[in-house]
Amino acid sequence: MTQTLADVKELETLADSLSMTELIRLQDVLSKAIVRRFEKRLALVFSDVVGSTPYFARFGDEAGRKLQQRHFDLLQSAITPEGGRVVDTAGDGAFLCFESTTSAARAMVQLQRAIVRDNDNRAQDHRLHVRVGLHVGPVLTDGQQVSGDAVNFCSRVAGAAGPGEIRLSQAAHVELADVELRLRSHRQRAVELKGVERPQELFTLDWLDASRFPSLVRFDDGSEVRLPTLDVIRFGRLREQDGVTANDVVISLSDPNLQGRISRWHFELLRRSDGFLLRSVSNSTTELDGRPVARGEEALLKPGAKVRLGGALTLEFFSEDFSQEMTLLPGT
Repeated sequence: MTQTLADVKELETLADSLSMTELIRLQDVLSKAIVRRFEKRLALVFSDVVGSTPYFARFGDEAGRKLQQRHFDLLQSAITPEGGRVVDTAGDGAFLCFESTTSAARAMVQLQRAIVRDNDNRAQDHRLHVRVGLHVGPVLTDGQQVSGDAVNFCSRVAGAAGPGEIRLSQAAHVELADVELRLRSHRQRAVELKGVERPQELFTLDWLDASRFPSLVRFDDGSEVRLPTLDVIRFGRLREQDGVTANDVVISLSDPNLQGRISRWHFELLRRSDGFLLRSVSNSTTELDGRPVARGEEALLKPGAKVRLGGALTLEFFSEDFSQEMTLLPGT
């Protein structure tokens, strides 16, 4: 029942008539009632468009608003099947809630995959990139508003994510009931979050379709590197240029003669909805599964592919196989 102004005045009058002891007791009763009636454990999500401020500055308000709307439209389509709800939007970000962490994670996987499809055939400058943070915890909610410390923490988790990343708190990771999603969540180095006392261990959820996109690259010596979640992944021997990272995967060989066969920038993987396109950017030889790829040429790279560089090194691209895992944890 909605409180009228007269009701509020009546309560104030009653409060003025109570002793300190009675007010303290009443305060305790009210606090317990608020928790009993309005506290609920929810999965919380913040999503945010990356790079919107320079995008607005470069392309104007209309283009910037269209970019924001693409985010909101793709978001709504992704969360509806999982029972998600938009609590609030501000600028280019959105605050969402779900009944379960698994539903939230599934929705965010679908969101990121939908963004990849939407980005196909768009110029690089107009591609949408969204960072996501996911947390679970107790909040106060009346079915519309959602508030509490868990909301603030979730916002900090999202702020720690990079473009195209889904970051999970440790609490969210623990509550994932889908084993494949849990195995796809990779622990990151503890990071400082603004306003949080201790460094926090977060997880990054690998959301790409494993049948189309490899997630790891293996070198000749057996070492492995996880591929970053980027539209363009660069491979070469140069680590940085003018203090800026030059390649996302740096290729370093102990033999200087062989190292010279690897170009400073050798090739790139371009993410499209149907998989990675390998594009050679080097005059040195690049072979994909035994077939030469000339400089500037593009070829589809699938999980299981082998790329040989300059006749000196072979890289094997593969995905982790979770097909034998149970879909749900026992007892869920």
